[in-house]
Amino acid sequence: MLEEQPSREQLLLEIERLRQQVEDLKEEKADLEILLENTAEHSDTVESELRYRALEAVREGEIKLAQFLEAIPVGVAVLDARGKPYYVNRAGQQLLGQGVLPLNAVDDLSKSYKFYIAGTDIIYPAENLPIVRALKGESSTADDLEIHQSDKKIPLETWGTPIFEGGKVAFAIAVFQDITERKQAEADRHKFINKLFQLNQDLGKSLDAELELTDAYGRFVPHQFLNLLGYESIIDVNLGDQVQQEMSVLFADIRDFTRLSETMTPQENFNFINAYLSRMEPAITSNHGFIDKYIGDAIMALFSDCADDAVKAGIAMLNILNDYNRYRLSVGYIPIQIGLGINSGSLMLGTVGGKSRMDSTVISDTVNLASRIEGLTKDYGVPLLISHHTLERLRNPADYNIRIVDKVQVKGKSQYVTIYEVFDADPPEILSAKLENLAVYTEAMLLCDRHEFRSAGKLFEECLRTNPSDRVARIYLKRCRDWRSLLRGI
Repeated sequence: MLEEQPSREQLLLEIERLRQQVEDLKEEKADLEILLENTAEHSDTVESELRYRALEAVREGEIKLAQFLEAIPVGVAVLDARGKPYYVNRAGQQLLGQGVLPLNAVDDLSKSYKFYIAGTDIIYPAENLPIVRALKGESSTADDLEIHQSDKKIPLETWGTPIFEGGKVAFAIAVFQDITERKQAEADRHKFINKLFQLNQDLGKSLDAELELTDAYGRFVPHQFLNLLGYESIIDVNLGDQVQQEMSVLFADIRDFTRLSETMTPQENFNFINAYLSRMEPAITSNHGFIDKYIGDAIMALFSDCADDAVKAGIAMLNILNDYNRYRLSVGYIPIQIGLGINSGSLMLGTVGGKSRMDSTVISDTVNLASRIEGLTKDYGVPLLISHHTLERLRNPADYNIRIVDKVQVKGKSQYVTIYEVFDADPPEILSAKLENLAVYTEAMLLCDRHEFRSAGKLFEECLRTNPSDRVARIYLKRCRDWRSLLRGI
C-alpha cells in the first residue's frame, strides 16, 4: 500500500514553521551577543572597582601603620634590601638626632648616626648592628651601644629582625629605645652591691675580731659560763651578773704535787702541768662539762646537764691518767696519782670584782663540799669519791661500779654527808676483786652501822684476803678493832 504524500499546503506550513524557528534563533543569538557584550563591560567595571578598593585599603593600611609607628614611644628604623635607610619614625629621629640619610653603604651606618661602643669613643662595628644582621636574615639584640650627641650620650637597646618576601629579605627593621634610666639603675645597683659588699667585709672583719676576742676570753671565761648567764659574748657581761643553777661540781688534784715539783725546774713544772691539764680537759668537755678554773695543778669543772656527765668525766680522766702513766714509765718518769671529788646541788654563778677587773666565780656550799670530798680521797686511798647528793641524781646508779665508803662531817659543815667510791677506772685485777667482794663488803658496812663490830671485822678480813690493797676495808677493820677495844674498856 502506497504511503500518503503531504500536500503542498502542508509543506508550505512546515517551511514557514522552520523559517520562524530560524528567525527566533537569530533573535536569541542577537540577544545573547548583546548580553555577552554587556557582561564583558560589567566585568571590566567590577575589576576596576575591586582594584580601586584594594588600593584604597592598602593606602589606608599604610596610613594606619604610619600613624601607629609614629605614635609608639620607641624608635623604629627600616632599611631596604640594599641597606639604604628607608624609614625612621618620630621617636627614632629624636633619639638619633636625624632622620633618613642618603648613605652609600651599610658600613657608613655607625659613623653617620654616631653609634659608639657603650662607655667608649670607639665607633660601633656596623656588621654587629642588629639591623645590619637582619639584612642577613638574622634576628638579634644588643644593649652595648650608645649615641653620641653634641650635649649627651644616650645608651640604647635595639632589636633587629628581617622582613621576607618570596623567601628573600626585602627589608630589615630595628626597634630601639633609650635605656638611660635602666643603665643608671644598674649602675646604682652595682654601686649599692659594692657598698654592701664592703660593709659585709667590714662587718665580717668586725665579727672576726669579736670572735677572736671572744675565743681569747673564752680561754679565761668559758663560753658555757657566758651561756648560763644568758650571753653569747664576753663584751655583754656586766659586773654583778648572776644566775642560780642546779649543777654538779668536780674537783681534781694531783697527789703530792709539792714533793713532785721540788724535783723539777720552774720550766719543767709548767711543761708538766700543761701536759697533764691538756690531757684532762677533753675528758671534761666531751662529757658536756667545762673547766671553771685551774688552781695550780687542780681543776674545778662544772656540769649543768646531769650528774652522770660529771661521773663519766671523772672515770674518763682516770682512764686517761692510766694511759699517761704508762707513757711516763716508758720514758723514765714516775707515775702520778690524782684524787677527784664530785658533789651536786644548787649554786650561784656570776661575776665579781671592781672597775678595773672582774672575774667569773661560783659561790655555793655545793662547791665547797666538792672540794672537801676531793680531799677525802687521800684519807681513804681511792681516786674518785661522790656525795650522796650526786648519787641521788644519777639516772641509773647501776650503770656504774659504786660502793659506800663513809658518812662524814667535813670540815666547816654541821651536817653529815655520805660518800661513795666509783671504781670503774681501777686496774682490772683490783676492779675484779672489789666486784667479787662487793656483797661481803656491803654486808660488813651494814654490820658496822648496827655496831656488830666483831662480825663486821671478820667480813672485812675476808675482803682483805681477796684484795689486800683495799685501803677502805683495812680502815674499817682497824675501826672495828678499835671500837671493840673501846667497848670492852667501858
